Amino acid sequence: VQLVESGGGSVQAGGSLGLTCVVSGYLYALYCMGWFRQGPGNQREGVAGIYTGGGDGHYADAVKGRFTISHDNAEKTAYLQMNTLKPEDSGMYYCAAELRPDYVLQVRNILRTNGYNRWGRGTQVTVS
Repeated sequence: VQLVESGGGSVQAGGSLGLTCVVSGYLYALYCMGWFRQGPGNQREGVAGIYTGGGDGHYADAVKGRFTISHDNAEKTAYLQMNTLKPEDSGMYYCAAELRPDYVLQVRNILRTNGYNRWGRGTQVTVS
């Protein structure tokens, strides 16, 4: 199983970027997808998460109203649309998937790193 992120880059404050995460090598329906970020010297933090079976996305307070998580079950792809970007949004952005059989990811853990068992390598976002 591989998760591959794309869409990162450099943008000025106030601009937008869209990230994409493609899951390959997994034959079953996805369950929960998340986006995390990590700035230099900081811990990895949850940005957004979504259950692919339905429902709205869940967001960190710092990005509510600016970021939108979505997914395409058929394409096994997750997206993160980031608008009104701020310099503090800079960092490496990681896609995560929870793929453990019969595992239930509680909503209180949807933005926690230990809620997921598969990770991409990240894509860099720089806001200046």
